[in-house]
Amino acid sequence: MSSRQAAMSLYRRALKLSLDWAVHRHLWRGQALYIRSLFEANKNVTSPRQQRLLLKETEKLLEKWKHPEPYAFPTAPGGSKYERNLQAPIIDRE
Repeated sequence: MSSRQAAMSLYRRALKLSLDWAVHRHLWRGQALYIRSLFEANKNVTSPRQQRLLLKETEKLLEKWKHPEPYAFPTAPGGSKYERNLQAPIIDRE
């Protein structure tokens, strides 16, 4: 994976992580702009060593700020409505 792809992946993960912490979407927007500015500030780094260092630091930060109980959509696995109204299995007793 190239450093550009890794940075894009980290950017998406950072946005999703911030969504777990934001109570309302309009509050999250400010956080998203701040995250974007952090990534934009380092977009001109060309040294592979410096790029790897930045990617490792970002990975550590994302792991540190990971939400202990991330949001799950109600219909997603682990959500409150997941498989709620499934039909009971038919058991053939002969």
